[in-house]
Amino acid sequence: MTDTLPDRLASNPDSPFYDEELLAKGIGIRFNGVEKNNVDEYCVSEGWVRVTAGNAKDRFGNPMTIKLKGKVEPYIKTEA
Repeated sequence: MTDTLPDRLASNPDSPFYDEELLAKGIGIRFNGVEKNNVDEYCVSEGWVRVTAGNAKDRFGNPMTIKLKGKVEPYIKTEA
């Protein structure tokens, strides 16, 4: 398997962009040069990430998310 990451990836199993095998490797996201740990979904080509909005929940009990636009840099985390 190559180390190239997809253009779009989601951590929600209901999303068509979910990839359990890839997420198990450990994906890190740099957004505008800052490491983000609460990213639910990202898209490199469109330049956005979805992050959780605190403890807020929608009417179905899913966490509320906010879409932020900027430079997205995904990478595979390495154990040091």
